[in-house]
Amino acid sequence: MSKNAMTLRNLTLLIATTALAGCNLAPKNVRPEGAIPLTLPQGGPYPVLGAEQADVTRIGYRDFFVDPRLQTVIATALENNRDYRVTAANVLAARAQYRVTRANQVPTTSANGGVTYTNNPFGALGGAGGAGGAGGAGGVPAQTGNLEIYQASVGFSAFELDLFGRVRNLSQAALQEYFATEEAQRAARISLVGEVATAWLTMAADQDQLRLSRETLTSFGRTLELTRAQFRVGVISELEVQQAETSYQQARNDIAALTAQIAQDQNAINLLAGTTVPLDQLPTELGDRDPILSNLPTGVSSTVLLRRPDVLQAERRLYAANANIGVARAALFPTISLTATLGTISTALGGLFGSGTQQFSIAPAATLPLFDGGQRRGNVEVARAQQLAAVATYEGTLQTAFKEVADALATRGTIDEQLSAQTAKARSAATAQRLSDARYRAGIDSFLNTLDAQRTSYTARQALVQTRLARASNLVTLYRTLGGGLN
Repeated sequence: MSKNAMTLRNLTLLIATTALAGCNLAPKNVRPEGAIPLTLPQGGPYPVLGAEQADVTRIGYRDFFVDPRLQTVIATALENNRDYRVTAANVLAARAQYRVTRANQVPTTSANGGVTYTNNPFGALGGAGGAGGAGGAGGVPAQTGNLEIYQASVGFSAFELDLFGRVRNLSQAALQEYFATEEAQRAARISLVGEVATAWLTMAADQDQLRLSRETLTSFGRTLELTRAQFRVGVISELEVQQAETSYQQARNDIAALTAQIAQDQNAINLLAGTTVPLDQLPTELGDRDPILSNLPTGVSSTVLLRRPDVLQAERRLYAANANIGVARAALFPTISLTATLGTISTALGGLFGSGTQQFSIAPAATLPLFDGGQRRGNVEVARAQQLAAVATYEGTLQTAFKEVADALATRGTIDEQLSAQTAKARSAATAQRLSDARYRAGIDSFLNTLDAQRTSYTARQALVQTRLARASNLVTLYRTLGGGLN
């Protein structure tokens, strides 16, 4: 093995050993604890939860949303939604940025070749040889004529020896930011699934409301015709006619408003889906049958929240902040860099790689600013402050997640009772309306009681539709807040 080859091998070993032996000045990554209770709330308005820890993230949206039309719309949105595409592009950009930063951990090696034509051999070779001057005693004899110098080399320039972990922590920070953008994309997926489902269910409820308003308009119309006929024969006063007219026009107004609202619901679904959703994929009614899985399992432990993508995203950002502290601390120490080349030089192209033509150079350098006005110390304090902010952000994100799940559980624990009561109320109101109408037509009861019964029944049925929507939306919210929708 030649001397130059041995030198290059030793240099490579030196760089690798230095990189491995370098210290790390970043704080250790530790997940903050104590921000939320260990268990999810139970008792009172909250439902009794099972002792098993169910992983809702493993329940795919096709298993949770059982209506095939809704499944298709969600799939379309995941493929075409523009905001979701932005998050996917951000992941690609973060991954590319990590690769760029990671590349700084290895020398950027390049090959160079060239030829020099000169009539000054000493200038071409980097200066006169020996102790004597050109043409002097003991020196290289002066040469006349032109000379060709061929050179070829491979090497790297100003490669930083990462003794204090600055470059590694830069790479680690970029890696954690890449992971954070991945979690952001997962969070966006969950959010999009929930938004599409909620918009679809809202349109279904509005379709029920429109159908109810049309039925009520027909009923109010018959009552209005009856009161007009009775007014013409002098049985009732004009007051009853105007009261019936008021109810009839209110139903007309509701129909117009709901028709516009359903069109807006469709526009919202199209925007979320990123395309025009076919009519056969849109809902026609909500009804009393759940288009989603009604029995969503939930475990007692709050550790399920640690798997939420937005919580994981905040955790990754915290680890990136820790790495940035290491970068700032490393800047307080000297920066050691190395430039090295290995090549050949010859006066003839054919002899460029011949024996005795090898040359090498090694040039280590160290830099330590003596005075910077406290800039580097200030950078350390900035990094520490940003790390404290990242801790608070993580804990705040976790607390928000706990509140969202607790709110959804509170609704889940009471919504069935609300739905049962509202169903009974609507049924009783409908019965009261039929009895009051029969009594009025028989001349037993006044028109005011009949009109009041009609309005009460209409309002109760509207509230029943809203309660059904609230129950379905609550299940979607609980599914989303527990991290469902990833599959």
